[in-house]
Amino acid sequence: MDKTIEILELLANNCRLEAAQIATMVDLPVAEVQRIIADLEANHTILSYRTMVNWDRVGKERVLALIEVRVTPQRDVGFEAIAKRVGRYPEVKNLYLMSGAYDLAVFVEGRTMKEVANFVATKLAPLDGVTGTTTHFVLQTFKEEGVLLGDGEDDRRLVVSP
Repeated sequence: MDKTIEILELLANNCRLEAAQIATMVDLPVAEVQRIIADLEANHTILSYRTMVNWDRVGKERVLALIEVRVTPQRDVGFEAIAKRVGRYPEVKNLYLMSGAYDLAVFVEGRTMKEVANFVATKLAPLDGVTGTTTHFVLQTFKEEGVLLGDGEDDRRLVVSP
């Protein structure tokens, strides 16, 4: 496997790894790992370093919603122009072009359901090219970014034996 890909995978799983730790894991000199990471940051392959927080554990109230958006693609730019415009709103946390019944999947975060509904009604739905929206509110999150969220208890699945 390419060393750059190995480094990216390690950082994607744990952004707190230090260059020396990564160097040991991928069998490269520390200076080479530092250079690779600096290059990846400079060319915008690495966009940010993030901490995943289980906000329920600290009592932060927030509302997450998936908004399905149907749009009319624009000549010569398709869906990209409207996607860039939608992506500029700070309420938008994730944005994807989809196949199927709708065109854009917009994940929005707000303090209340009313705040999210207001965003859809006053900012998203009126945009030129938007032909319809459907909003789904997240009721509970069980797994996010590949990480199971919970109370930290051990896995209580039944053991299956032959």
